[in-house]
Amino acid sequence: MRRFLTLLALGLASIGIAQDFSLTVIHNNDVHANVEARRIRDASYGGYARMATAVFRMRERAVNPIVLSGGDVFQGTLYFNVYQGLVDLAAMNYIGFDAMAVGNHEFDRGPKAFAEFARLARFPVLAANLDVSDDQDLKNLIKPSTILEIGGERVGVVGAITPDLPTISSPGPHVKMKPYFESIQQEVDKLTAQGVNKVILVSHSGYELEQEVAAKVRGIDVIVGGHSHTPLGQQPSPNLPAGRGPYPTVVKDPNGDTVLVLQAYQWGLVLGNIRVDFDEAGGVVGWSDTPPIALDAGFPDDPVMAAMIAAYRKPIEALASEVIGRTESGVSRGSFGEESPMGNVIADSQLEYCKSLGAVAAFMNNGGIRSALEAGEITYGAAIAVQPFNNTLVVVDLTGNEIKQIIEWGVRDLPEGSGGMIHISRGSSYVVDRSRPAGDRVVEIRIAGELLDSTKTYRIVANSFLASGGDGHEVLKNAKGPRVDTGFLDIDAFVDFIKANSPIEGKREGRIVVR
Repeated sequence: MRRFLTLLALGLASIGIAQDFSLTVIHNNDVHANVEARRIRDASYGGYARMATAVFRMRERAVNPIVLSGGDVFQGTLYFNVYQGLVDLAAMNYIGFDAMAVGNHEFDRGPKAFAEFARLARFPVLAANLDVSDDQDLKNLIKPSTILEIGGERVGVVGAITPDLPTISSPGPHVKMKPYFESIQQEVDKLTAQGVNKVILVSHSGYELEQEVAAKVRGIDVIVGGHSHTPLGQQPSPNLPAGRGPYPTVVKDPNGDTVLVLQAYQWGLVLGNIRVDFDEAGGVVGWSDTPPIALDAGFPDDPVMAAMIAAYRKPIEALASEVIGRTESGVSRGSFGEESPMGNVIADSQLEYCKSLGAVAAFMNNGGIRSALEAGEITYGAAIAVQPFNNTLVVVDLTGNEIKQIIEWGVRDLPEGSGGMIHISRGSSYVVDRSRPAGDRVVEIRIAGELLDSTKTYRIVANSFLASGGDGHEVLKNAKGPRVDTGFLDIDAFVDFIKANSPIEGKREGRIVVR
C-alpha cells in the first residue's frame, strides 16, 4: 500500500504538489559507561564532553535533527560501578537525547537500578517486546513506542530489545518477554493507525537480527541498532575498524519499501549522522552519504559537560584506595613462556563470572597481565594495575579444533614466549613439546577435566581484546560459533574473585606443562 502511495506522491511531485520532508538521525549505541574519552593506540576517542560538542554542532546545521540511542548505556567502566548509570543519564539529559532503546545491560543490577534511570530520564525509554506491567519498579516507565513532533511532522519511534535478555542479564521474575516480531509489527501498526507514516525502530537486537526485522516487518523506515557493536561504513579513523557492512544498510520490507539499518560501533567512539528524505506518503526516497564520524580531538570538550565529569570523577579516584582483599605471599606474573600464577587467577575469575552463561573454561592472554600483587593488602588500585584495560568478557563457542589452533598460536615462539600465550582456568590444561615444529607442538589439551575432542564444541570466556584477534589470534576472532560480548568488565570479575577468595594465593598448578 505504501509503495502505491509513494509512487502516487512521486507522480504528484512531478506536478509540484507533494510536500517532502527530511529528518537528520544522530545516534549511538553500546556506550557502556564510557563517560570519559578512551585511548585507542595513539589517539583518544569518545567521552560525553566531546559527544556534547559534536551533537550541538550537528543540531545547528542539521535539518530536523533527532538524537537516539540504541541501548546498553550501562556497564563497562568504574563510573557504572559507582553511579549505576546516573552519570550517563545526566549527560544524555544535558545533550538532549530524544529516545532510547532498552539494552540488556540496563538490567545487570536488576530492575530497581534501571527504574531509577528510567524515572529520571527526560526522554522515553522504549521496548515493544517487554512486558513490565507486573514489575513494581519498572511499571509505567518503559513504553513500547512514542510519537515525537519533529519539524512540524509526527515521527513514531518504536523500541525493541534482544530476545536473549533473560539468559544474558538479570531482568528478574516479573519482566516478561513478548513475541519479538509480532510485538514490533503490532506497535508499528498502532502508530500507522494513528496517521503516523514515518517510523523509526530503536533496537538493541544486533545487526543480523535488525536486518531480519527490516525484511519481515512492514512500515519501518529506519532502524537505529545496537547490541552487536557493529561498525558500518568507511573507516572513520586509522585507529578504528572499517565497517562490516554499508552505512546505511539498505533492506526492502515485505511491501518492497526501503528500510535503512544503522549502527555506530561502540563505547561512544563514533557518532552516526544521516539525513533521511521522505516523500509525502512517508516512504524513504533518499539519504545523505555521511558515514559515522570519529569523536576525536577535533571535537573540543563541552565546558559544562567537562565540569560535570570532573566532579563525578572524584569518587572514582577514591575507589582506587579501597582494600578488597589480601595475599600472604603475593601473586607473581611469572615469565613469558611459562605458566603464570597471575594468569591462573585471572582466568579463574573470568570463568567464575561467566559460569551462569554456560562457560566451561577461560582463556587469558599473556600480554594482558600487566602487574603482580605484592604480599599484604590488595587495593582496588592494585587490582586495576593488573587489569587496566577495561576489557569486557566475551563468551564464544569454539570447536575443539579451533581451541587447538588458538593454543598452538600462543606457544609458537617458545621458549621466548609471546603476549598471545594462553593461560587457562582451573580444571583445564595443556602440554607442549618444544621439540616439535611450530603449529604442532601441543600434544595434550584438557578442557574442564576431559581430553579435548576436536569435533566437540566448548563455550569459552576470553577478554574482548583477545576475542577480537588481539595478539594475533585470528582463529579466535574469526570463529564461526555463537558469541556474546557480555559487557562485564574483566576488572569486575577480578575484584569479585579476590573478595570471595581472599587471601589469594596464586601459584603454578601444572596447567601448562612445557617439555
